[in-house]
Amino acid sequence: MAKSLVTGGAGFLGSHLCEYLLNKGHHVIAMDNLLTGTISNIEHLQGERFKFVKHDVTEYIYIAGKVDFVWHFASPASPLDYLQLPIQTLKVGALGTHKALGLALEKNAAFILASTSEVYGDPMIHPQHESYWGNVNPVGPRGVYDEAKRFAEALTMAYHRYKGVDTKIVRIFNTYGPRMRPNDGRAIPTFIPQALANKPITIFGDGSQTRSFCYVDDLIEGIYRLMMSAYHEPVNIGNPCEMTIRQMAETVIRLTDSSSKIVEKPLPVDDPKVRQPNIATAKQILDWEPRIEFEEGLCRTIAWFRHKMSAEES
Repeated sequence: MAKSLVTGGAGFLGSHLCEYLLNKGHHVIAMDNLLTGTISNIEHLQGERFKFVKHDVTEYIYIAGKVDFVWHFASPASPLDYLQLPIQTLKVGALGTHKALGLALEKNAAFILASTSEVYGDPMIHPQHESYWGNVNPVGPRGVYDEAKRFAEALTMAYHRYKGVDTKIVRIFNTYGPRMRPNDGRAIPTFIPQALANKPITIFGDGSQTRSFCYVDDLIEGIYRLMMSAYHEPVNIGNPCEMTIRQMAETVIRLTDSSSKIVEKPLPVDDPKVRQPNIATAKQILDWEPRIEFEEGLCRTIAWFRHKMSAEES
């Protein structure tokens, strides 16, 4: 039976990955220092094939026995988090990736890095394909996240080329679904609670900047296929269905039957104007493309937030 280590396993994506792997029959170790993750994301997974280890992956990682797969998902991932935790974000991208790769080397395990579309920065080409090198401001406030992931990619490829580690790199585009933290600075988990409470929905700028939102179940399926493949170059996993932030806010208002009004706030520094994945590589190499329509996924996410908010009130 396969044994998987998921760093950042108590986070939004990490917890969904742990659940997916358990359903595939894996033994799963979720490792997290709970800086941005939460035990409530994984408490329903407790069982003989699941173990939680509280540990900071920037420190030496010790796992007894064999490990077949290392899924490196540890990192603050929302703007609010990495702007408040800039040094921790840089450390987990550099030291954390180094420690996770070291474990993969020691255990002869396959390794996958959860990278990000943010490596493309504020892109000069659209949509973004894997061969694009990006347009990143290394000294801007967002640079702590962008450059941490770019360094992590370079380190991952170095371990593959010079140490022979079986590595994979997934560039994750905007993802949404249950277990996102309310008001974490990302659009969907900010808008939905605002809409459910009939409070003003705050968008940055005029809302004309675009994003492409992928439902979490589709994303995790693509990541699993990539890990099981023999492909070592970066692969975009995301939904090419592009929309403006204003369109998305209007959709949330409609689906929640909310009386919220849209309010504009100043645009953050270096906020990308466009974001859309070219997923030709994923289609060709992994036979993967997203299946869940945006409104269907959004309805599932709204239902989760509605339940969470009502539980907190009671």
